[in-house]
Amino acid sequence: MSYNFNEIEAKWQKYWAENTTFRASNSSGKPKYYVLDMFPYPSGAGLHVGHPLGYIASDIYARYKRHTGYNVLHPQGYDSFGLPAEQYAIQTGQHPALTTAKNIKRYREQLDKIGFSFDWSREVRTSDPEYYKWTQWIFIQLFESWYDLEADRSRPVLDLEEIFAAEGNSRVNAACDDDVEKFSADTWNNFTTEGKQKILLKYRLTYLAEAEVNWCPQLGTVLANDEIVNGVSERGGYPVVRKKMTQWSMRISAFSERLLQGLDQLDWSESLKESQRNWIGKSVGAMVHFNLYGETLKLIQDDGSLSEYQARISVFTTRPDTIFGVSFMTLAPEHHLVKKITTAQQKAEVEAYIAASGKRSERERMADVKNITGVFTGAYAEHPFTKEPVPIWIGDYVLAGYGTGAVMAVPCGDQRDYDFARHFEIPIPNIFDNADISQEAFSAKEGAVIANSDFLSGLEYKEALQKVILELEKTGHGYGKTNYRLRDAVFSRQRYWGEPFPVYYVNGLPQMIDAKHLPLHLPEVEKYLPTETGEPPLGNASTWAWDTSINEVVGNEKIDDKTIFPLELNTMPGWAGSSWYLFRYMDADNENEFVSNESQKYWENVDLYIGGSEHATGHLLYSRFWTKFLYDRGQLSVEEPFKKLINQGMILGESAFIYRVDSRPDVYVSYDIIMDLKDPKKAESAFKLIQNLTGLSQDNLKFDKIHVDVSLVNSSNELDISKFRNWQPEFKHAKFVADADDIMRVSREVEKMSKSKYNVVNPDDICEDYGADTLRMYEMFLGPLEQAKPWNTAGITGVHNFLKKLWKLYHTKEEFDVSEQEASVESLKTLHKTIKKVTQDIEEFSFNTSISTFMICVNELTVQKCNSREVLEPLTVLIAPYAPHIAEELWSKFGNLESVATAKYPVFEEKHLVESTKNYPISFNGKMRFTMELPLDMKKDEIENTVMEDERTKKQLNGRSPKKVIVVPGKIVNIVG
Repeated sequence: MSYNFNEIEAKWQKYWAENTTFRASNSSGKPKYYVLDMFPYPSGAGLHVGHPLGYIASDIYARYKRHTGYNVLHPQGYDSFGLPAEQYAIQTGQHPALTTAKNIKRYREQLDKIGFSFDWSREVRTSDPEYYKWTQWIFIQLFESWYDLEADRSRPVLDLEEIFAAEGNSRVNAACDDDVEKFSADTWNNFTTEGKQKILLKYRLTYLAEAEVNWCPQLGTVLANDEIVNGVSERGGYPVVRKKMTQWSMRISAFSERLLQGLDQLDWSESLKESQRNWIGKSVGAMVHFNLYGETLKLIQDDGSLSEYQARISVFTTRPDTIFGVSFMTLAPEHHLVKKITTAQQKAEVEAYIAASGKRSERERMADVKNITGVFTGAYAEHPFTKEPVPIWIGDYVLAGYGTGAVMAVPCGDQRDYDFARHFEIPIPNIFDNADISQEAFSAKEGAVIANSDFLSGLEYKEALQKVILELEKTGHGYGKTNYRLRDAVFSRQRYWGEPFPVYYVNGLPQMIDAKHLPLHLPEVEKYLPTETGEPPLGNASTWAWDTSINEVVGNEKIDDKTIFPLELNTMPGWAGSSWYLFRYMDADNENEFVSNESQKYWENVDLYIGGSEHATGHLLYSRFWTKFLYDRGQLSVEEPFKKLINQGMILGESAFIYRVDSRPDVYVSYDIIMDLKDPKKAESAFKLIQNLTGLSQDNLKFDKIHVDVSLVNSSNELDISKFRNWQPEFKHAKFVADADDIMRVSREVEKMSKSKYNVVNPDDICEDYGADTLRMYEMFLGPLEQAKPWNTAGITGVHNFLKKLWKLYHTKEEFDVSEQEASVESLKTLHKTIKKVTQDIEEFSFNTSISTFMICVNELTVQKCNSREVLEPLTVLIAPYAPHIAEELWSKFGNLESVATAKYPVFEEKHLVESTKNYPISFNGKMRFTMELPLDMKKDEIENTVMEDERTKKQLNGRSPKKVIVVPGKIVNIVG
């Protein structure tokens, strides 16, 4: 009976779907195990063979845990809001919902063909109103909460209002805006409703604020840092500029210390934890206030008038002991004081610099250490201790969102400050003249400090640090502070295809729609671009106002600012829905709660999470933030979303390149001829071939290397010229410089698999030609899960041949042939060493070595001619997580009526690996001549007698009597003749 993989796989995929084989129960006597893959975005290109790598690994582990007695939750869904669908809608006019549904249908078909054990009954889509209803609900909970730094947890805003009414805010230790002023209970109680709302907005965990954002004019939206590559948008490659906009933000910075400490409890790689630690960026130091100096106290207002104002510049530093080395200050170009303190003489230069720096992304500015730029504002600050004037500059190496957007520059101790000072010829005082320290000692993390008169003389680092901080606090010029690099997350996007905010505005102040009226559905719009006046795409909606009397969306023309008010025009970012989706899977059909208390307490959180390293910071930090918040508010019983996390490596594609003559874009040269040009013996003849077609001289001969679709190239790297001409219009009239046999060859390189590089391999084709089980095992066989590895379709035949050999082990000619006879000792040994190794590999996620072990096992059993049920039935269960379709078919042939997924995992028995015999080397005068298999419990004299009676021994001795026979039981026999 031949191995008809197409029929077998279709049969069992249908069986799993009809019998809901992998449906998990929310209550079970079994222990629970939750396996999750990172949320896929359903792109129009569908899956390529690189995408399923992590899914296959998680599926193997999920199936393994079912076999070992766990109630396994292994769901799947789609992160279906996003910019790509919106851009396609802009180009075609087709609603993003339609293209998203089409893409999801394609993804589902592809996933099903690979045979994943997903519980599809729990599928979620972030763009489904029944899903984003709960995303909107979580947003409302954040709005109605504040962070109590004393208790180190989130609390309801109602608690805060009670405190304000009873005692004001002087004793409230909260995460809030920097400009909150102190007030008494009487003052609070006398505030108007609007006044109270404005103050509370400074405390809420989600709040409106003017923020510096990455604005992409061509896309008409704000982009997150991870959506920008080399200063342009990842999507489309458009320029990105820094711009101030009023945005919704999330006060994630309040959770910095908890996010940091929580990492210690997680089973994540150290490199991943370190990425998060660096992103959170904890620093211990001091906040130092520099008052503005002399004439600069007369600040220029926005209307051009002057006003007296005791302004100050606050700086966070981890080395307050270096304050006597400050020789200038640098502000970020976006700092709120820049325009106010800049003198008239410097105004034009400063404004030009601000405009130029606004075109560079933060990442560019951080990475660019070579180009030193800056402008003097004309203003000065007063040194807190010496009272000397300190010049104030602006420079784009300082970021507005990091720290306070200002630095006190100590050029003798900081390389960037030193380079800046040298470049602009700012005096650098030699502050080491009167100190018993070197510059190297000063620069050390906890080295000596800079002396100034007698203030810090003779003090060690920590003593000096404390003395400076105490003096700053005593004089009102600063205080000790722990700072974090983690900034509050901008939560607004100027897009259409995203979750609508459940927010309407009364007199410009945000009001929440009552949760019982959710979801607030995304409205229909005629255009998906921003409006002509620059409003987000929702500004195109004609029916986008909230009627508070009937609690419904109504036409904009009805807005009266009495009972009918404008709705928020921004939408939520992509990470909104993906920050909590793991909990919705636990209770996907619940209409009354985002997850029931019972379901959440049973499943708790994700036991195993697998996905790409590109989410090492953003997605994982936001998920952890929302989980901790929901825990604080009593909605969850866990503080962390993902216990164990594995980043799978990337499957790389083998790209093909063709070479085009630079000045003749219609002429293409075979790669072997390109290589001949580099060979002195062949260069002349190779050049003549090109010259005959182009007429170019050798000096003018240059080549462009361009990608060509790998489907147009065979395994010998030969280009199908006819298909190439029809591939794209620009190649229709191409001319070719080929070899003597008119063969055009391409070069190959391994790089990221991508549609833009034309090197993607469709998993559907692999499943059609070799089967899903072959695809699953081959992807695991390529190398360690966490490493990048190149795809080579030619190598897949080896795995396919293994599965055919496995199939043959159970069959004789056309019949299923498995014996009920007792297995041989050798076969049981092969089975149990395979159980031991494969189990160890699965637990260690070393799936590639499992495949090798299976291959060795099948080879040994074939040589042993094993067809015993005692061996082959447990082997079927053992391989089922890796190759579930062939395993199901073989399992059913044993007469089993239930799916192999329900079978118990084979138990390893050590006794089958305990050796009962020893293969003795039999030596003559120290030279081994043959071996003998003898029982390990045979006594010394019995070993000697048995060896001496063997015909091979007699032949070696040839009638001679040995002088001595040396026997070491369990090791050797040496006959000395």
